[in-house]
Amino acid sequence: MSVNRAQRVDLDVVTDLIPAHSRVLDVGSGDGVLLELLQETKQVDGRGLELSQRGVNECVARGLSVIQGDADTDLAFYADKGFDFVVLSQTLQATRNPKIVLDQLLRIGNRAIVSFPNFGHWRVRFSLLIKGRMPVTKDLPYSWYDTPNIHFCTIRDFVNLCEELGATVEKATALDANGQKIGLSMPWWFWNFFGQQAVFLLKR
Repeated sequence: MSVNRAQRVDLDVVTDLIPAHSRVLDVGSGDGVLLELLQETKQVDGRGLELSQRGVNECVARGLSVIQGDADTDLAFYADKGFDFVVLSQTLQATRNPKIVLDQLLRIGNRAIVSFPNFGHWRVRFSLLIKGRMPVTKDLPYSWYDTPNIHFCTIRDFVNLCEELGATVEKATALDANGQKIGLSMPWWFWNFFGQQAVFLLKR
């Protein structure tokens, strides 16, 4: 599915975390907009893995080096520390085994960058509490019956998973509904309530 960069404020946050000329693996490349942005602005040595043939075709049309593959199964074939950064952008919640996938990211890359929609955001809670329905928001745009997302999590859930895997959170950013960064001094519960999405830089 084609992604409008203007609607993906997390892309600029991810890009800012990656130094120029890094070796980058983009897992779940989609239409290639992030990998293209990284190559244009940071001159990275970029590779991609994308599940859908349509996505792969769009990436190749952009001149990107992206192959078809499944994050749940095919990351096992990548060498340890083969990349400086492995990026999983808005894809974790669509994997069958998020814990295994995150473990593989930390193995393959010197650092992993993960962004995801926060299911603990107050709009999500409000929809469930007041409407009694699964929420549909800008970052969770699908209805329950056609969503590719099968493992929703909150920011607090993700932090707990990182602790289980022995991953160090080197940097984290929560973005509110307007795409603005939430202050670093705010506690996790505040991020969990007001952060509509989050971006984490991890190392192990």
